[in-house]
Amino acid sequence: MKVVAINGSARKDGNTAILINYVFDELQKENIETELVQFAGKNIEGCRACRVCFENKDRHCVNNNDIVNECIDKMLEADGMVIGSPVYFSDVTGNLKSFLERAGYVSRANGDMFKRKVGAAVVAVRRGGAIHTFDSINHFFFIGQMIVPGSIYWNIGIGREKGEVENDDEGVQIMRTLGQNMAWLLKKINE
Repeated sequence: MKVVAINGSARKDGNTAILINYVFDELQKENIETELVQFAGKNIEGCRACRVCFENKDRHCVNNNDIVNECIDKMLEADGMVIGSPVYFSDVTGNLKSFLERAGYVSRANGDMFKRKVGAAVVAVRRGGAIHTFDSINHFFFIGQMIVPGSIYWNIGIGREKGEVENDDEGVQIMRTLGQNMAWLLKKINE
């Protein structure tokens, strides 16, 4: 089994990646392969509303100018996915929003191609907007008929500067529990 994570943060290996890695630690303990894709340094274009994905039905976006199709392929190959974002003005980052639009549209054009895969949101926040960001990612999962495991609280870690989420003991435990629940769910689905 495999889980791929898409980290929408503009900071490579920042708080969002740290939180994702706590989830990964638990998945790896259960022999689930993990892969992290980071958007730092990348530019993801928004959806052009061209609807060519509905004509082609080839599981790709017609726009090949960025890594969206590469990420879609990784998500198709994986049994589950983690999508993470820091909070930017009470929502996901612009790059992640563009990715969710395009990957979501391609999925819908191809019969909800992520249907029944496991998906989990991870959010790094300084203070406010975490729940809206968490909801934005979960909307992607729910409209695609994906299965979403829970944790002991919303999947949020608090910290501003790189590494500060390490001081959020509750946030770290939330991620660990999320990883444990995700591993359990993946194993049940694959029995």
